[in-house]
Amino acid sequence: MSTDTIQWGLLAPGGIARKFARDLRVAAGGNLKMIAGRDLGRARAFADEFGVEKATDDLSELIAAPDVDIVYIASPHNFHFAAAKALLEAGKPVLCEKPLTINAAQARELIEISRANKVFLMEAMWTRCLPIYDRVREWLDEGRIGEPQLVTSQFCFPSPYDPTSRWFDPALAGGSLLDLGVYNLAMSQFVMGRKPEKVSAVARMSGSGVDEMLSASMHYENGGIAQFTCGLRTRADNSLSIGGEKGFIRVAPRFMEAEEAFLTIDGKTESVREPLRGEGFEFEIEEAMRCLRAGEIESPKMPHADTLATMEIMDVIRGQIGLRYPGE
Repeated sequence: MSTDTIQWGLLAPGGIARKFARDLRVAAGGNLKMIAGRDLGRARAFADEFGVEKATDDLSELIAAPDVDIVYIASPHNFHFAAAKALLEAGKPVLCEKPLTINAAQARELIEISRANKVFLMEAMWTRCLPIYDRVREWLDEGRIGEPQLVTSQFCFPSPYDPTSRWFDPALAGGSLLDLGVYNLAMSQFVMGRKPEKVSAVARMSGSGVDEMLSASMHYENGGIAQFTCGLRTRADNSLSIGGEKGFIRVAPRFMEAEEAFLTIDGKTESVREPLRGEGFEFEIEEAMRCLRAGEIESPKMPHADTLATMEIMDVIRGQIGLRYPGE
């Protein structure tokens, strides 16, 4: 991959795609070249809004486009696997919205294709690419709080109940775990760096049969514990806390888009601030482009192993709460 501007394709022009397109303008070195969606009119309207040359309702046209270097997949969860598989098998790099797939078997297959074909694949866990977590990583690696023993987080917000919406529809792999809890799990994995030995989860199910609120506890071989709560029907402070014997780190408010972190040791607190330049997606965009230019097939900020670990834990949790999606 050259140092020239990297040309992006975008699949599924919805709300999250609009945020991505705005931040691509903030990121250095990328350009939005082509929009693909199931509805051609909607794809063209999105293309016009962002000054994009091409729009199509045919995924194969996006796959075959020689002037598209990488594709961002912004569709609902249940569509990720088929689209990413088609792109990777054709040799087209992929940045795919989280969760990468709806279960670990699908994620494992995509990772195997990526590695076999030497094609870049990254789960778009933008939180892991925020600069504030580079500073948190430094604190952890320096042993400022000692070995992490406790990770707690919440990600909740109230959403009107609509059984046909992507939040609550089982056919769209709805529920709080895959939409919100994936963030909590990705950050627990970021801190602990390994899978837990034991997972325990409870959930309140919606009328449509998906989890509308869920809490889980994960236990690690060194005695460490990570706990999180996610929910679609309540508010929370949505903070992240990491505790060790020497002190603790707190990222708040809204850890998923944070700009500030606090380190407390012996009752004394210091803070660092790392502002966003856009809405937060700019950093994962730049990381994906850095990987392409370096010829890497995965990002060290969101490696395949962490994506797969998160998917495996979510499979365990869904097994415990009795949630299966159509077609599984």
